[in-house]
Amino acid sequence: MEKIAGHRLQEWLDRMTNRPIKGAAFGAVATALIQSSSLLMVTMIGMINANLMTLEQAIGVMMGQEIGTTLTAQIIAFKVGDFSFLFIALGLGMMEFTSKRSWQRLGEVILGFGVIFVGMQTMSGALKVLATAPAAQEWLAYMGQNYLSGIIAGTIATAVIQSSSAVTGLIVAMGISQIITLPGAIALILGANIGTCVTGVIASLRLSPASKRAAIAQILHNGIGVLLFLPFLSPFAALVSETSSSLPRQIANAHGIHNIVVSAVLFPFIKTIARVSERLVPKTQEEEKPKLTQHIDESQYRFPNVALTEARHELYRAGKTTAEMIILSRQAILEGDSEAAQRVRELESQTVNPLCGILEGFLNELMGEDLSEDQERHCYHLIEMTTDVERVSDLTDDLVQIAQGKIKPNALLDPQMIKEIDKLFHQAHRTYTLALHAVRDNDRDVAQLACLMEDEMDRKYWKSRKRHAKRAKSGKVSPETDQLYNDILRNLDRISDHADSLGISVMRD
Repeated sequence: MEKIAGHRLQEWLDRMTNRPIKGAAFGAVATALIQSSSLLMVTMIGMINANLMTLEQAIGVMMGQEIGTTLTAQIIAFKVGDFSFLFIALGLGMMEFTSKRSWQRLGEVILGFGVIFVGMQTMSGALKVLATAPAAQEWLAYMGQNYLSGIIAGTIATAVIQSSSAVTGLIVAMGISQIITLPGAIALILGANIGTCVTGVIASLRLSPASKRAAIAQILHNGIGVLLFLPFLSPFAALVSETSSSLPRQIANAHGIHNIVVSAVLFPFIKTIARVSERLVPKTQEEEKPKLTQHIDESQYRFPNVALTEARHELYRAGKTTAEMIILSRQAILEGDSEAAQRVRELESQTVNPLCGILEGFLNELMGEDLSEDQERHCYHLIEMTTDVERVSDLTDDLVQIAQGKIKPNALLDPQMIKEIDKLFHQAHRTYTLALHAVRDNDRDVAQLACLMEDEMDRKYWKSRKRHAKRAKSGKVSPETDQLYNDILRNLDRISDHADSLGISVMRD
């Protein structure tokens, strides 16, 4: 499910979080579908860092995702163990015998559910044996009476396993085996809600203040939710017991009711939670400085699809800067604009080169993770495209050096040469910009169009070279002018070549 939705999460979040209620609804639906609140959290942290999402918007989504996580328990509570191997067989069949990638991914989802159901059966059987041990019986009985011990146990278990869904599944399995009481199960679930926050805090320690605020907001939300229910846990358990005669279903219902009620009660206080989080993690001087990177973050390594999507957005940012540098280098050469030349040098040394270096390091680190074959290929192509963007930056810097160092009074370009160079500047810029759009949208059709435009650039380049060769042969061009003209054209042709390389990488991906 992460593979299917991971690369689109940011796009969906951007569309659906302009209002808190829409954000909460999206958080609930997205988490229920992809079964990973952590994936959603990591994507939101990246968007907060890039100033594409506010903390308040993220909190709204968080409240929704707390509701979405309850679907896991509801699914597990169904007694579908008899059909688990049917799910596995169907999933494997779709993965092996269908050619469409979407059907293969769906097969992976069905296989995953089958394995979960087999795991639940196995755990239930093992827990029945474990429950016969006197020590286990004593501990379970104590936890059913002392709710605080159950909350602590649930917190520790979730912090160690790093998955509240896994702990919730284990609790439901205990219910299937009839080795735990409903109040004890509710206490463990409340602890799991806190434990999942501990995981977020640990993950945010080495990350930006924005990610720390998001982790604090989650602690406030889940912690307040536990405190609200703790004094009323016994009557709450009695109420939930009326919803079903099946203990596993009662546990799943308790989980759902608790998370829905807490999110509904705290929803009007989103701004307050955001303000408290910002007060607890105030802005630092370092944070107020403009950052080179806006999208990539170390936390994304856990979710390669998200990391690759954010790396693509970062690459497009670098590409937009180099496209601007092409325009500036034209102004420096054809208009003698010294400020434009200086701006190109600054962008090359202070923005594009360091940004591409960081991005390449990020992608190389990601290559060391456990990636699928598709993800490895995608990562490799992004590294190639990063090199192309960096080379375009170098070429614009070379053009500026030509403008600053080689244009002398006896090597001035005549109006016809200026007209030819101007046309090639515009053609190179259009081709490169189109290739960047293909990179941004991962659009093969646009990439193919960029490659066709590069073919047109080649025709114009050689036509200009032949025309200039005739001028040089007639003796109307000085050696300095000849070198200047050819140097400019060669650099523009190489810029267009890198645009073509970007397009080819997109089409191969």
